[in-house]
Amino acid sequence: MENIYDQVRELENIQGLSKHEQLVQGFINAINDKLISKGDMLPSVNSLIKELGFARETIARGYKELASRGIVESKNRIGFFVANEDVQNHLRIALVIFAFDSFQEIFYKTFRDILGKKVHIDIFFHHNNIEVFESIISNVRGKYGMYVVAPIPHKKTAGILCSLPLNRFLMIDRYLALPEEFSYVVQEFEESSYAAFSQLAPAIRKFKGMIHYHRPASDTPVEIINAYKKFIRDFKIRSIIRTEYIPGSIEKGYVYFTINNAELWQMLKDAKAKGLILGKDVGILSHNDEVVKEIIFDGITTYSTDFVKMAEKAAHFIVKRDVIQEVIPTVLLRRGSL
Repeated sequence: MENIYDQVRELENIQGLSKHEQLVQGFINAINDKLISKGDMLPSVNSLIKELGFARETIARGYKELASRGIVESKNRIGFFVANEDVQNHLRIALVIFAFDSFQEIFYKTFRDILGKKVHIDIFFHHNNIEVFESIISNVRGKYGMYVVAPIPHKKTAGILCSLPLNRFLMIDRYLALPEEFSYVVQEFEESSYAAFSQLAPAIRKFKGMIHYHRPASDTPVEIINAYKKFIRDFKIRSIIRTEYIPGSIEKGYVYFTINNAELWQMLKDAKAKGLILGKDVGILSHNDEVVKEIIFDGITTYSTDFVKMAEKAAHFIVKRDVIQEVIPTVLLRRGSL
């Protein structure tokens, strides 16, 4: 029984979490962690008052909510019992990601569709801002049954994430080491980028050079620019690195590589306006695949991880609660643009 009290105590001092919410989430966490199971008797109101110091009205309200959600049941003159171990039907998930870009929308839609309408998902965007990220984690901590988070590569991030219960935490998209064991479903950037560039080297060499657009202060993984610099050095590719694409500046004879979709669409618009043929007059390479890149201009060459598979693995973790530590492969998709 002491373990149940500990689950509730873990949620103390969580900003914005009321005592009755602390009680409800603590009991749900105890079921999730298999500390209690269907048919087990729960602490009496008097025991909870003694152990936790909560008001009788607060405890009664917590039990009433648990009963209304079908998680516990009251048996007259005996007490409260666990009625349902399937708390997936009552699970609230905090999904914390960079922004709602097209590939993250693919992840979210797949993740949501697999888990179904009975699982409640609240989505938060940190926009690669560490202050926003820290505020989000502080505000969601203790209020959700599961936490699915795309981290920011920052020296403060590990400490912020370790404030979450890591047995109910899943890291997605980028990998960041933490001092304790945790689950993750991520992609890898440096080796996979170098491999994609290397496979494209014969096609790139048909052009005068390659131009890569990289914004140092953006959320673009630094591993990609590291891989790019190693590639042009190892393969002796003539290259220019610029911070942003200037509309109208596309030139015949170059390969253009951008991670930013807004820049990609502007490049394609400019290429069409100038009558440039992709794959012949200019080459274009993009990161993160999506359906539209397969269709337009006879296809844009991309290298990308499979965000549908990432979402499927993430949803499986939520349902099964088995520890997962997996890197989703990155694949080069050759199309007409290069």
